[in-house]
Amino acid sequence: MGPVPRYKAALAALSLAVPGLAQAEKVAGAILPDEAEKIAENRYRVPKSYEETLRFFRAVYAPSRYGRRTIAATAAVKAVHIENPDAKPGQWEGLNVYELKNETRVFVLVRPKPKPK
Repeated sequence: MGPVPRYKAALAALSLAVPGLAQAEKVAGAILPDEAEKIAENRYRVPKSYEETLRFFRAVYAPSRYGRRTIAATAAVKAVHIENPDAKPGQWEGLNVYELKNETRVFVLVRPKPKPK
């Protein structure tokens, strides 16, 4: 098998791993699940489970490149922060994925643009 078929196989595998990525919602450059529903400024409700939402973000933002840390792990709240190492002003610098009252939500943290002098 030559390099071209391997390349095509890799593309096919990626498209199966992250279905609907082309139509996914983008907020300040951050890709969100296409089912995400805006509930407030930079806040989204995702109808999938917390674990399914984290799997989506693992597929879109590889943990080896986009750092993660647990920010809450209690009976009432579970939350993970995903960091964007290449954030520029006006782009997402982090995502907080959390589960609260059996709802999964995502908060997009946007790097502020510098104030004009």
